[in-house]
Amino acid sequence: MIYLDNAATTMKKPPQVIEAVVNAMQTFGNSSRGTHESSLDAAYTVYGARVRLAGLFGCPGPERVAFTSNVTESLNIALHGLLDRGDRVVTTDLEHNSVLRPLYKLRKERGLDLAIVPADRQGKLDLNDFDRLITRGTKLVVCTHASNLTGDVQDVRDIADIAHARGALVVVDAAQTAGTRKVDMNDLGADVLCFTGHKGLMGPQGTGGLCIGENVDVRPFKVGGTGVQSYSETQPEELPTRLEAGTLNGHGVAGLSAAVDFINEIGVETIQRHEEALTQRFLSGVRDLPGVRVYGDFSGPHTAVVALNIRDYPSADVSDALSQDYGIATRPGAHCAPRLHRALGTEGQGAVRFSFSWFTMEEEIDAAVAALRELTSPD
Repeated sequence: MIYLDNAATTMKKPPQVIEAVVNAMQTFGNSSRGTHESSLDAAYTVYGARVRLAGLFGCPGPERVAFTSNVTESLNIALHGLLDRGDRVVTTDLEHNSVLRPLYKLRKERGLDLAIVPADRQGKLDLNDFDRLITRGTKLVVCTHASNLTGDVQDVRDIADIAHARGALVVVDAAQTAGTRKVDMNDLGADVLCFTGHKGLMGPQGTGGLCIGENVDVRPFKVGGTGVQSYSETQPEELPTRLEAGTLNGHGVAGLSAAVDFINEIGVETIQRHEEALTQRFLSGVRDLPGVRVYGDFSGPHTAVVALNIRDYPSADVSDALSQDYGIATRPGAHCAPRLHRALGTEGQGAVRFSFSWFTMEEEIDAAVAALRELTSPD
């Protein structure tokens, strides 16, 4: 199988990641739940992962890296933990349902004043709309670093400058960029950075987290056992414990830590160049095929994602043909990005998303181009 669905999850993992997970499953006890060797091994590994991730993302300190099961949980923690009744929040049409659904839920439960920056027919945002909608008194701006549908990378720093000038905090969804391009909280102006482990970071599924900036107070989303202050009736206040009730996925965190080592060894810039070259190779091969429409803006920063349609064929049919007839895995449908599909005019058809990774080879790109050439052939 040619796997081109890396924006959903990277299937091919570095060997070190697999080895770390297997070793952890054979040796780890419960992190922070004992002082015997197996518990301490787990605790040391978890702390080491915090150090690595804090360094990768420019987080103020390892104690401000809290682990979760995925970016959806990270975003729920950030949004539920920062927003109060009646707060004004600004987000965008580009967001994944992991942002939109918590905000819709909180609008219903807490009466949020929710404003959404519109995308145009090309899926682009206008900075002037942020300037108009981020009013004084806005509590929070939450936005994706890059669209999971079009791959367009957003000017988060410019958005953050507007938000901070008006007293708002900025939460960034880095699900599509972490591990594949430089993601630094200071450079982005992110007060909270949410990430997942199983995409560009090339770690195991069931891992993720959030990096919390200084002077940002996130209330616990869930409470329970922490291994410390067991006689207290309330969740401990100290980070990261206050946000990590229950047993961590220590096995997954071990794999994620190994993945960060792998990324640091290669270099994020090297990974980005490789993925950009693959994207341009694919784009050059398909954009002029008859009946093919490619979505997104490729004149600026872009992740290794290309979404397209062939004439008026349902995206699911095209994706099924690629899988069944050519052994190529892609992602059709709505991609959990309903507002952007509406903006693009693809709400009914969806789109076929091709997404590449460090382990994608040029021959696989060429095979995908050849398959699309056959599918679009008038014969």
